[in-house]
Amino acid sequence: MRRSLPSLNALRAFEAAARLGSFKAAAGELGVTHGAISQQVRLLEDWLHAPLFERHNRRVVLTPAARAYLAEIGPAFDRIAAATARYGQDDGAVLRVNAPASFALRWLVPRLAGFRERHPGIRVRLETSNQPLEALPEAYDVVIRGGPDTFYGYATRPFLAERRLPVCSPALLARYPLHVPDDLRQHTLLHTLSLPRLWTDWLDAAGVPGLMPAAALTLDHFYLTLQAALDGIGVAMGPTALVADDLAAQRLVAPFAAPRLPARRYCAYVPERHVAREPGAAFLAWLEREGTMRDDAGAP
Repeated sequence: MRRSLPSLNALRAFEAAARLGSFKAAAGELGVTHGAISQQVRLLEDWLHAPLFERHNRRVVLTPAARAYLAEIGPAFDRIAAATARYGQDDGAVLRVNAPASFALRWLVPRLAGFRERHPGIRVRLETSNQPLEALPEAYDVVIRGGPDTFYGYATRPFLAERRLPVCSPALLARYPLHVPDDLRQHTLLHTLSLPRLWTDWLDAAGVPGLMPAAALTLDHFYLTLQAALDGIGVAMGPTALVADDLAAQRLVAPFAAPRLPARRYCAYVPERHVAREPGAAFLAWLEREGTMRDDAGAP
């Protein structure tokens, strides 16, 4: 028979909040935010078509039915944990990492082989998402996002800085040279849907506000925008950290040394209870070695 089961993440959030008597304490134990616990509990309540907690200002109290439910759920989690331990899986050797897709594709994945060489016993499980940390549906050992920001229960570790400046393929530059910013009038400017003001801000800073290019192309993901630049379709606003390898290999060139738009640093957000533990500590140390806090990272 097919089992009718709610989300495991929702059950974990409910069990922790019910056992600890606090959404805040459950968030700390599971390494997620208070908002994520609330969201998962609401999902479980929707699935059950019944409330689990009575809300009293800042306090939550289990309903009688929820207390009975917890009496069944808690032992079930204990049995799962015991069975997993007997099976011999070592969760401590699995590192769950969540990073934005463009960053993972352009910077993190090309460097992961180096991490595996240093730490062959640590298995990295990488997932990509652009969701805010507090909206992630499950817990991760390391979440990479812009920052630095502050989240309850998390330590923040900046590890990579960057600026943004125009980049294009050498072949395109050979056909249509760029000596001064006004020369961009003869080019196609590549835009990213989620960063609509990059070119406007750069053109203002370069002293050519309102410049009208020969054409414009907008793509929905940043890694597509950079790929279009590599293919010679147009000129993109390149984050120095994400195009550093392409600049070094001369797959891309940066025709203008300035201006460089400031950008947020890349930060690793780690549950505070995991900061000093392997494998998270090893991964953080590796990120800091691979990254740089210089503002001109990767720029020519």
